[in-house]
Amino acid sequence: MFIKLTRSGGHTYAQLVESFRDEHGKPRQRTLATIGRVDETDGQVDSLLGGLLRAKGRSLSETSVPQVRFESALALGDVWALDQLWHELGFDGLAAVFRRARFTNPIEHALRVMVFNRLCDPDSKLGVLRWLQTVSMPGIDAEALTHQQLLRSMDALMDHQDAVDECVAGLLRPLIDEDLSVVFYDLTTIRAQGLSQQEGDVRRYGMSKEGMVVRQFMLGVVQTADGMPIYHEVFAGNTAEAPTLEPTLKKVMARYPHIRRLVVVADRGLLSLDNIEALSELRLSGGASGSTDQALEFILAVPGRRYGEFADILEPINARARARASEQETTEETIDEAQWQGLRLVAAHNPQQAAEQTASRQARIDQLRQRADQLVGKLDSQDAGKAHRGRKLSDAGVTARFFHEVSEAHLKRIIKVDLHADLFTYDIDQAALARAQAMDGKLLLVTNVADLTPKEVVQRYKALADIERGFRVLKSEIEIAPVFHRLPERIKAHASICMLALILYRVMRQRLKMSGSDLSPEAALADLRRIQRHRVSINNAAPIAGVSSIVQRQTDVLAALKIKKPQQDTQLSLL
Repeated sequence: MFIKLTRSGGHTYAQLVESFRDEHGKPRQRTLATIGRVDETDGQVDSLLGGLLRAKGRSLSETSVPQVRFESALALGDVWALDQLWHELGFDGLAAVFRRARFTNPIEHALRVMVFNRLCDPDSKLGVLRWLQTVSMPGIDAEALTHQQLLRSMDALMDHQDAVDECVAGLLRPLIDEDLSVVFYDLTTIRAQGLSQQEGDVRRYGMSKEGMVVRQFMLGVVQTADGMPIYHEVFAGNTAEAPTLEPTLKKVMARYPHIRRLVVVADRGLLSLDNIEALSELRLSGGASGSTDQALEFILAVPGRRYGEFADILEPINARARARASEQETTEETIDEAQWQGLRLVAAHNPQQAAEQTASRQARIDQLRQRADQLVGKLDSQDAGKAHRGRKLSDAGVTARFFHEVSEAHLKRIIKVDLHADLFTYDIDQAALARAQAMDGKLLLVTNVADLTPKEVVQRYKALADIERGFRVLKSEIEIAPVFHRLPERIKAHASICMLALILYRVMRQRLKMSGSDLSPEAALADLRRIQRHRVSINNAAPIAGVSSIVQRQTDVLAALKIKKPQQDTQLSLL
């Protein structure tokens, strides 16, 4: 038997129909009963259906269409990956530091939120709370976290900075080779906002790396040859670079006493005679052996403005380079060395770069010569009585204007403008021009490392470019600047949070590179961000949480980062 629907008089009726075979064996149908109208509410059909359901122990509501309400969809994948790295590296151990200090609020939770925000969607501390409402961060109660707790957590970070630094250093020590550690040190400028003055303010006006005078502070970073930042320090924005080198390295050596040999690589701004003398006197603790015989080793670049001091020393090197060039034309870099004050002076010469620098300088000189001829022509025509548009020129005014243009072109050492002469006059210092051309394409390095070849010394120094990439990450992806905090301790806490984010970034980069992935950490996080956690309620029942489907590309990213997939919650049927 079955139910058959028929139409009559504009209504639909349900009939109970039976199938049978007649005496000739042919299939036939006969209507046993007309149950009632299907389109009638609470009619015979509904009454019969309700009776049948009661006989089966079920209710009519169970057969209705499920009422599904989607309550939320929060980003999960990126914060899940960062949370797994955070715990794997042991940064959750920071919680013990603050528990010992008897903090009642979960300081480590607040710090973790601010660090992850730097990598996922950098924002202000108020913006962190808004961002937190859009993600499903494991183990974090987003509703309980307040703006004041974030700020107080930053204060707690600085109040117990030594303990925190020791904890982080302990986590990073296994990543540092104790037999031969090559570390890189450099500084960058971080722009700060605000006009107020605070006691001990680190925001000072100085020349930024972008070439502008702005209010800023300076951030010094020490990183390993693998790009892992192991130490940082905040300096006032007008601090000279060279004096920061020795005290920074002393702190690094004290923090990582297991290192038996340390080679420090630093850029041009950190070379000074005082630094060389001080670094030569530093001794390592020698790790477990306790030996203090091992001296600190260094590779320091010579700033271009001091190349003139090495002209006599470099003359034999230049002579050998010219001889090689006359024998065979080559564009490959040549490396040679000499002795300077008991140290090795390694010189690398790039012929192609030298030709470009020489041509660029000569073009600027020719342009200034044309400019000088133009100014002299106007002065001569004025003296002859010819009128010109604009203000009348004078020799003093032309001299000042031309000197300014020479200074802007960075050619004061070559183009000599006589500022004391009554008439406008200048001269080209051919000796200075020859010295400049002799130094074109050269990189000079001072080192006391005895067992590296000149080529290896140059390779070690060129690896310093990786710390510049770290600074670019800080300023772009992590967005350390501009800083709107006023208090010095808050500024330092902000820098510490950004450095923790940089450590996670570097670990991600290393794992992606080792797996052969061409993704950057920010691209990997963007892919994972599409993994979401959904909350759905059915028929006003308790909400059900579930993870969205994980596609193959996201699976590959998680595998490259050596992170397990987010747990797939039990999927319930809607019917």
